[in-house]
Amino acid sequence: MKNDITFKELKNSGYTDKTISQEIQANLIARIRAKQPVFEGLWGYEDTVVPQLKKAILAGHHINLLGLRGQAKTRIARSMVDLLDEYIPVVKGSEINDSPFQPISQYARNLIAEHGEETPISWVHRSQRFFEKLATPDVNVADLIGDIDPIKAATLKLPYSDERVLHYGMIPRANRSIFVLNELPDLQARIQVSLFNILQEGDIQIRGFQLRMPLDIQFVFTANPEDYTNRGSIVTPLKDRIGSQIFTHYPKTIALARQITEQEARISAEDQSQIQIPDLAKDLLEEVAFAARNSEYVDAKSGVSARLTISAMENLVAAAKLRLIESDTQKTRIRLLDFMSIIPSITGKIELVYEGEQEGADYVAKILIDQAVMAQFENLFPRISKLEKEGIKTPYTDLIKWFNKNHLELRYNDTDEEFYSKLNRIEPLVTLVEENVPELSSEDKDFCKELVLWALTISKKLDKSENQTAFTFDSADVRQFLRN
Repeated sequence: MKNDITFKELKNSGYTDKTISQEIQANLIARIRAKQPVFEGLWGYEDTVVPQLKKAILAGHHINLLGLRGQAKTRIARSMVDLLDEYIPVVKGSEINDSPFQPISQYARNLIAEHGEETPISWVHRSQRFFEKLATPDVNVADLIGDIDPIKAATLKLPYSDERVLHYGMIPRANRSIFVLNELPDLQARIQVSLFNILQEGDIQIRGFQLRMPLDIQFVFTANPEDYTNRGSIVTPLKDRIGSQIFTHYPKTIALARQITEQEARISAEDQSQIQIPDLAKDLLEEVAFAARNSEYVDAKSGVSARLTISAMENLVAAAKLRLIESDTQKTRIRLLDFMSIIPSITGKIELVYEGEQEGADYVAKILIDQAVMAQFENLFPRISKLEKEGIKTPYTDLIKWFNKNHLELRYNDTDEEFYSKLNRIEPLVTLVEENVPELSSEDKDFCKELVLWALTISKKLDKSENQTAFTFDSADVRQFLRN
């Protein structure tokens, strides 16, 4: 917190008054020259979105971030606060952050006229210079721009045409600040029209009274392409006044997606110390989102938010934590069985097309997990042949034969010792993993043992049944015989 000073002291300090555009540009340039990251935590945008953002800022443009849900649009907008100066001086008591060098409200002009260089100056921290509004159909002009306050008019005995009886909306109060309007197409067209002059000339009009207030605001809008057809659109004259439209996108690789999930998932330090997550489990979680974005059952226009894997990671950890409580143990590791606990995270984050609705959300979620399992399996192990010639041995023959005489039950609340001892008793499975992925850590090898079993059931080489407490793996031939 900086202490109040006088206008004279501010001048003597050598402070240079800047517009918000000049301020953000200067801090951006300083960061670039110092080789510092401009936007923290924006993984995967270094060569696509970030360069466009830098150019838009250097051009002094208002920005529209256009992309599907869960593509960090709001995070980008909020991170622009870091490009503001830590403090700026304002005329003390001003509702709209008046600069003492260029006051725009009648209050500030009158105060400076009365006190001159003794005008009191206070300081506003950059954290107070960020305004955010979600555009909803019920937002009105008074919310954004302002309205006449009849109580002020009566108390001060002033006519409605006097600027001092105005109640300022969010946009005037965001003078010399960043103003973010999320989901712009949801804003009614007549409300969008009210933004025209603010973006271009700085004029605002309230109840027919036009005010010349050259507001100094950095606007950032966000929009989802789906909204243009489903709910609304950005009116053309407003779109024309937005300098740069920048498209966002989902992470293009599993590695980048993992970084985002690990950064955003809320996992306590205690849980991190007690629950180990194999690297392959982290990769598989991201594969589920990639599978969803390519699925015939999922509406691609709606997108699959990065929040899917963030929520799913939290559910995975919760499943392991429940096992710790129920088994009264201190340590555990994420298993492939635990991935059944992410189904609620999937069903709540995807929009299904007609065919997906017919199949059901839970069924689609299980298909996506199976697709992710097969994608990861085929990166590590030989492909499973659909048709096998009799007498020809495959990498999986011995393992399948083992299940002709045995079955395996894996329980959710098995301790790690119980769980992995069951898997390690299957010698053909241990041999298969050691031969194909010898370079992996012991934790990942254990995860691979489940992966192999799962892939064989998906390929109908083994049979898998489940209940509320366990998964049972059998020979597909034996199970078919029992059914008959």
